Amino acid sequence: MTEKLQKVLARAGRGSRRELEAMISQGRVSVDGKVAVLGDRVTGREQIRVDGHQIETQAEADVMCRVLTYHKPEGEVSTRKDPEGRPTVFDRLPKLQGARWISVGRLDVNTSGLLLFTTDGELANRLMHPRHEIDREYAVRVFGEVDQAMVQRLLKGVMLEDGMGKFDTIKYSGGEGMNHWFHVTLKEGRNREVRRLWESQEMQVSRLIRVRYGKILLPKDVPRGGWSEMPLDQVNYLRSAVGLVAEKETIVEVDAPKRHKQLTQIRKAVRRHNSRVKSGGTSAGTGVSTGPNKKPTAPKRPRNTNPKQKKKTRL
Repeated sequence: MTEKLQKVLARAGRGSRRELEAMISQGRVSVDGKVAVLGDRVTGREQIRVDGHQIETQAEADVMCRVLTYHKPEGEVSTRKDPEGRPTVFDRLPKLQGARWISVGRLDVNTSGLLLFTTDGELANRLMHPRHEIDREYAVRVFGEVDQAMVQRLLKGVMLEDGMGKFDTIKYSGGEGMNHWFHVTLKEGRNREVRRLWESQEMQVSRLIRVRYGKILLPKDVPRGGWSEMPLDQVNYLRSAVGLVAEKETIVEVDAPKRHKQLTQIRKAVRRHNSRVKSGGTSAGTGVSTGPNKKPTAPKRPRNTNPKQKKKTRL
């Protein structure tokens, strides 16, 4: 049985299918010493190289599908590396051997909430494809007055730069003054679609949080910047939703005390990371570098400059 070359490489953790298709088009991939072209299929027993480096491939049945739920904070970009040096959603994910985390879609830098990662390129590809119609739910705060006519237009559909867009549901969830919260759902993941739909009605979005992906909810016990690995039943819910066979293995332990311990470790790691980002490796308020392993020294007391004040005498 053969598979597309980019699918085999994606499973080996060499990149997303789109990235790998670009590599193949650029002549950076070879199969048994011959430069590969788009459309090549392989069995997995061939000698495959990317930029001259041999790639170890695995059969689909031998790869364990793992999925993370990540609580993305605002200010992180959904790319592996950012030319501006901003933090990315990949910075704090657990390290892998022989695989890599693939993001299921993206959230823009000013959006927070639920983001999924998986080691299975096929699962990620299918979850992102609109034909499977997996709905996403967002909590959105808009500034201004929203009337019923506006809601009906957003439900019926409005023309955006890249085609028609619409919400499947809109539910009012409270607010104060000119700020109003809504929960909206849609089945697409186009770039900034939620914001652009509201902006088409001349409404300003001031907060945007993804709270659900299909039946997967944003975990309440995971802090911003933290992650949690999905148990087997949730992984298989996602796989069945896109027509993939059930996974039989997992590394997630169902022991409650260990689960609590893992979440505690995640919170500590998030606090340490945030502290490093804020301090920039310097002692707060002094501008003096403390180094990676040195504790900041206490500031010296200023000498007494008041000549009238008598010195204390030790007894």
